[in-house]
Amino acid sequence: MKMRSDYTCPLEMTHDIIRGKWKPLILWQLSKGECSPSALKKSIQGISQKMLIQHLNELLDCGVIEKTSHEGYPLKTSYFLTERGKKIFEAVSIMQSVGIEMMLEDNREDFLKDKGLL
Repeated sequence: MKMRSDYTCPLEMTHDIIRGKWKPLILWQLSKGECSPSALKKSIQGISQKMLIQHLNELLDCGVIEKTSHEGYPLKTSYFLTERGKKIFEAVSIMQSVGIEMMLEDNREDFLKDKGLL
């Protein structure tokens, strides 16, 4: 995903960065700390390797995450949130809170308990 040069409002830019099924989940996992691609794949149920790499590259391009490569064999890489990424994560965190409130209103406490969110 390339960042556009024209936006009608700042919200569009934020939306472009985090839109999609997987990016908020990737950001959520990275908010817990630096993580390898294999650890991310294990923690995000249903994401394919191809989609994970694609979204990581898009988040890298937007400056939301950075990648470090560790020497040795096999080569190890890990990803972490940048300062920009930490700001974007604040929005994702608010979205999570709203989702929890809505699930409570819809009597989905069991789901939230199973996920460790209550």
